[in-house]
Amino acid sequence: MSIADIAAKAGVHETSIYRRWGTRETLIIDALFARTEHDLPIPDTGSLRGDLIAAARSLAELLSSPIGALIARASALTVDDPDLAATRDRYWATRFAFADTLVRRAVERGELPPGVQPRPAMDMLAGALHMRAMLTYEPLEPDLPERLADVVLFGLHGPAAR
Repeated sequence: MSIADIAAKAGVHETSIYRRWGTRETLIIDALFARTEHDLPIPDTGSLRGDLIAAARSLAELLSSPIGALIARASALTVDDPDLAATRDRYWATRFAFADTLVRRAVERGELPPGVQPRPAMDMLAGALHMRAMLTYEPLEPDLPERLADVVLFGLHGPAAR
């Protein structure tokens, strides 16, 4: 796949693509990350546990797919290229904002005390799924989202949350 091929399919000139993305790699990674916006919507089930389960289930389904495996690898890139690093950082910023929304709603509903930090929830939930998908290659069992949601909830209500 070349920039020329991409430009032809998009019906634009190659310079338009180079001006926006700079390299083919940056374009591909940006496209992969844009896919997560569609495949990983912010759930609103009415409860934090339901939201965490829905979020974990969506992520598990994505990570179990071929495109999800590519997204997971791209999200873990360590690169010297500032454009690729900026794209990766934008991706993670959207994922952390996702956690902020879930925790903020839970605080508003009285499910969590004010001051709970959303980042640990994201680290525990997504980290466990990414670890299995990318490092240990363990299966993502159907009940894993529920088990992880319960671990996250217990941790958020623990002494460090107060």
